[in-house]
Amino acid sequence: MVRSSFPPRGMIDVPVVLNVSTRGKGLYEITDLVQQAVAEAGGSGMDGLCTVFMQHTSASLTIQENADPSARRDLEDWLERSVPEHDPAYTHVDEGPDDMPSHIRSMLTDVSLGIPVQSGRLMLGTWQGIYLCEHRRSPHARRVAVVVTPACSG
Repeated sequence: MVRSSFPPRGMIDVPVVLNVSTRGKGLYEITDLVQQAVAEAGGSGMDGLCTVFMQHTSASLTIQENADPSARRDLEDWLERSVPEHDPAYTHVDEGPDDMPSHIRSMLTDVSLGIPVQSGRLMLGTWQGIYLCEHRRSPHARRVAVVVTPACSG
């Protein structure tokens, strides 16, 4: 995974675009990349809201358990069973049999997440991680926008 350059420290409300390379279908944890963007954007004392946005229609985002890899595998398997490829009812098939299922899977998960920030840290739970969900079989370069909005003072 590769990220773009972060803006200078203290530049809040400036979008940072993370460039994430995937190897094909699966869940890719990006928590550390998002946390780094938060730290660079606002410094260690900032409180606010981090918005994470997927700039694609065949990939998505989710917050899930990051402690036990079997949870990730079970989620991936469930998506495969729930939205199979080669459904004869699909009409959007120009990009291959995994294209329409990837759009449906993206719709079932999230393309945008809002995560509170306290003292410059994402307020994720103990076992929570931020994942990029790649729904296509082929490797892709995915763009994820991160914006940190400071809490109102006063």
